[in-house]
Amino acid sequence: MDIVNIQRLQSEILALQGFKTNGDKVLDFILGPLRHAFPNSSFPTAAIHEFITEGKETSAATSGFIAGILTSLMKNSGTTMWISASRKLFPPALKSFGIEPDRFVFVDLHKEKDVMWAMDEALKCDALSAVVGEMQELSFTESRRLQLAVEKSRVTGFVLRTNPRRISTTACVSRWKINPVLSEPIDGMPGLGFPQWKVELLRIRNGKPGSWNIKWEGGKFKLIEEDIIVAQEQNRYAG
Repeated sequence: MDIVNIQRLQSEILALQGFKTNGDKVLDFILGPLRHAFPNSSFPTAAIHEFITEGKETSAATSGFIAGILTSLMKNSGTTMWISASRKLFPPALKSFGIEPDRFVFVDLHKEKDVMWAMDEALKCDALSAVVGEMQELSFTESRRLQLAVEKSRVTGFVLRTNPRRISTTACVSRWKINPVLSEPIDGMPGLGFPQWKVELLRIRNGKPGSWNIKWEGGKFKLIEEDIIVAQEQNRYAG
């Protein structure tokens, strides 16, 4: 079987498993070194992505990382719904990623159980680019219901789980953990530098889990310089 037929077969299998090859070159460009971890080197849209967070710092870092992905998913006119019972996102910070806060619909609820219901309903609306839901717990049954919703609407969902009591198997196509990394001043100037994170892709269906130290610069994700050197050395010895 030649390479073309193998690639076609892989695409058909991924489609049967609920994956959509987004074909969005801008999104894959923004993801930079991360894209090679995904099936067909393309970020799975129309899927549910799970993020595990611990406390305010990691929640803020995770929100920033997701905002970078949303930059492409929302394009010039898209809308994202952000649902939470205890929202931690600071909307003006979205401007750092080239997104105006008024392109978000924020739904603040009193009870976490209502977040799950609202997210399920929002994911059925194909007029949205993405839905973000903040909740502590997520069962396999609940995650499966969310995944079935996006397979019909083709909307992309992100679940932020802060301090979950139990981390078990879910139907989400990926599981992430994002930690902040101290930013460096830009050209020696005082103040904050580009956002930097340690990104751990703990699980990705049909992909390759990995860990990267990256930063947001020039409208895309880039490896931090020291990691570029390490990657080059690994490639040199591998060759």
